[in-house]
Amino acid sequence: MRLVVQNDKNRSIRGSRIRGGIAVLAVAAIASGCAQGTGPKPRPAPGQQPLLAPPARALDSYATKLRATAAARAAAAKRWGLAKVPLTAPAPPAKKPRITTRKGFEVDGHAERNLPPVFTTIPTQQKIVFLTIDDGAEKDPAFLRMMTELRIPYTAFLSDYLVKEDYAYFKRMQGAGVVLNNHTLHHPYLPGLSYAGQKYEICGMQEVIEERYGKRPVLFRPPFGSYNENTLLAAKACGITHAPLWNEEVFVDRWEYREWDRDIHPGDIVLSHFRGKEHWKGTMPDMIRRFLEKVTAKGYAVARLEDYL
Repeated sequence: MRLVVQNDKNRSIRGSRIRGGIAVLAVAAIASGCAQGTGPKPRPAPGQQPLLAPPARALDSYATKLRATAAARAAAAKRWGLAKVPLTAPAPPAKKPRITTRKGFEVDGHAERNLPPVFTTIPTQQKIVFLTIDDGAEKDPAFLRMMTELRIPYTAFLSDYLVKEDYAYFKRMQGAGVVLNNHTLHHPYLPGLSYAGQKYEICGMQEVIEERYGKRPVLFRPPFGSYNENTLLAAKACGITHAPLWNEEVFVDRWEYREWDRDIHPGDIVLSHFRGKEHWKGTMPDMIRRFLEKVTAKGYAVARLEDYL
């Protein structure tokens, strides 16, 4: 009988300890919940915004950044004399479009030998165009500032005989996210050269870009848009995968068109050149203004060519 009483006492003591422990844990849980924002929240002072939960704070921060970016682009557009703020391109597709050679631009055995496709437009239904700029004669710091401030993507095709005057200029361009591609060493009329001569021009420029800028290009544009079978064979041997041409060309004072309708179309590649007042009736920023005024008025955004290849 005594044993039973002792066991009852022990159970009573243990029960009291457990209940006490639960009470302590409950207090700790409440304190923890308050610390993490899961408990009762204090009311904001009059005129003060309520504190947001973590997901809401993240969304609010993202929206704030978007507004700041839009305001910065609007200010840059005004600063560079644009009538409208350039449109922002949509995100590039996760699945890249299939690029094929434009009909009539093939060489013998083009598809069978898997030669780099020659094309003037990217297959897309979106209202986007791609700006490409050739050679490297003009090295205008204002152009770099303008494109960076406006956040306009473009692709450069460089020739060493012009670039070597100031490799650092194009290094700054690369640092702003521009891909530097191949436009031969000396900008010759390639079909007038032998296969070996063409390979020297293309592979030589591959080596220059890799040495100076750390990455071997995969895009090549033949000077004057002129090429033959040997051009594409040499380009492939040098590591080139695509040979984009263009559907429109923009200058300081005019546009020129490949198509009969004299207009821009979804996915068109637009050509211009690194030129200044020595060659044009204006500067590179003048050319960019003409380019952006047209594409923006037509409802087009400028996308990055490499994102679609």
